[in-house]
Amino acid sequence: MTERKKILLVDDDFDLAEQMKFWIEKEGFDVIYAGSEREANELLDEKEFDLALLDLMMENKDSGFVLAYKIKKMNKKIPVIIITAVTRDTGMEFVLDSKEEKSWIKADEIIQKCIRPEQLIGIIKKYLEV
Repeated sequence: MTERKKILLVDDDFDLAEQMKFWIEKEGFDVIYAGSEREANELLDEKEFDLALLDLMMENKDSGFVLAYKIKKMNKKIPVIIITAVTRDTGMEFVLDSKEEKSWIKADEIIQKCIRPEQLIGIIKKYLEV
C-alpha cells in the first residue's frame, strides 16, 4: 500500500480552507491545515509535506511569499502553489511569466481564489504526478 501524499494547506479564511480540505481529502490526499503563517512555520519545522497550498495575504501582506521562500529553501522539490484573491481585492497581479518574477516569487504556480474543485484537484495531481 502506498503512503498518502501530505499537503500543507495554509489560509486564514477558515471556511474556504475547510472547503478545499474536503475536496482534496475526497481525492485521497492527507491535508494538514494551518490558519496563519506562524502556525505553518511550526508545522514546517515538525513535518514533511509533498505539496503546499498557501494563501498570499494573512498576518502580513506577503505571508505566502515568505512561506514559499522557506519551503523552497528547505526542499526545492516541494511544489508550492499560492492561492490568492489579491488581484480581485487590490488590482495587483502576480504572475510567473518572466525570469525576474520567478527569481523572487518562490512558487511553482499562482492561482486566483474562487477556483473550482476540479481545477484545484487537477493542479495538485499535475504537481504530484498522480
